[in-house]
Amino acid sequence: MGFTLVTDSSANLPNSLIDKYDIRVLPLTYHLNDVEHLSYIPNKQIDMASFYNELRNKAKITTSCVNVNSFLTVFEELLASNEDVLYIGFSSGLSGTYQSATIAIEQLKPQFPDRKILAIDSLSASLGQGLLVTYAAKMKEQGKSIEDIYTWLLDNRLHLCHWFTVDDLFYLKRGGRISSSAAIVGSLLNIKPVLHVDNSGHLVPVTKVRGRKTSLNELVSHMEETAIDPKNQTVYISHGDCEKDAQYVAELIKNKFGTSDILIDFVEPVIGAHSGPGTVALFFLGSQR
Repeated sequence: MGFTLVTDSSANLPNSLIDKYDIRVLPLTYHLNDVEHLSYIPNKQIDMASFYNELRNKAKITTSCVNVNSFLTVFEELLASNEDVLYIGFSSGLSGTYQSATIAIEQLKPQFPDRKILAIDSLSASLGQGLLVTYAAKMKEQGKSIEDIYTWLLDNRLHLCHWFTVDDLFYLKRGGRISSSAAIVGSLLNIKPVLHVDNSGHLVPVTKVRGRKTSLNELVSHMEETAIDPKNQTVYISHGDCEKDAQYVAELIKNKFGTSDILIDFVEPVIGAHSGPGTVALFFLGSQR
C-alpha cells in the first residue's frame, strides 16, 4: 500500500515537478472581472503575462480557498483505492484552505478507519510551500515512509524562509496589509517594503528601503544571515511578471554562495492578486525564519 502527496495550488509548483513526483494539486479559485478561474489546471499553462497585465489595469479580482467538498472528492478517491494521504497545505495564517482539508479528513476517518490521512499546515505560501512539498516528494522517492516525511515536515517547516518585496504598494493596501496613507507616502518616496512569513504563517513587514535594487539586494542579505549550507541547497524564486528582477536575485545568489539548484517561476494567480506585479520572493532553508 502506497501513499499520495496532495497539496493545493498555492504551492505554485510547475507542471514538470507535479508530473515528475505524481503530486495531486487542488486549485484555489479567483474571479477576474466576475469570471471564475481555477488557479491550477492539470497539464495546462495559465497565461500569466496576460493575468498580470489585467492586474496592472486595475481589473476587479477576488480569490477563494479550496472548499471542503473538493477535498472530500479527492481524498475519498485516493482512500478508496487503498492509498494513504499526506496533505501539505497553504498556511492557515493566510487562507482557510487548510481548515477545509481538516474538516474533510474528520468526515472521512470513520469511513476509512484503516487508512492514514495526515495533514500538515505548512505555515508557508507560494514556492515556500512548494519547496516543502518538493522535499517531501524527494523523500518519498527515496522510500521514506509517510510517517517519516510527516515528522520531517513538522520539524523543518519553520526553517523554510520566505523573503519578498513588492514594486507597487497598491496591492498590499488593497489586501489590508498597509494603510492608504502609507501606500501613498511610500509610493511618493520610492519606498519598497521587505516582508516575510513569520512562525505563525502570517505575512509581516520587516524593513523598508528606498529603491527597487536595494530591496532585491536585501532579500539576498537575509539569506546570507540565516541560510543553511546555501551552496548545496535548493532555492526557489517566484516573481510577479518581472523575470529580469528574479534573474538578478538568482545571479546574486550564484555569485555569493555558488548555489546552482535555483528554480524561477511566476507567482500563481491567487497569491499574485494580493502581492501584485513586480513581486519578487525568495525561498530557502535557514536556521530560523
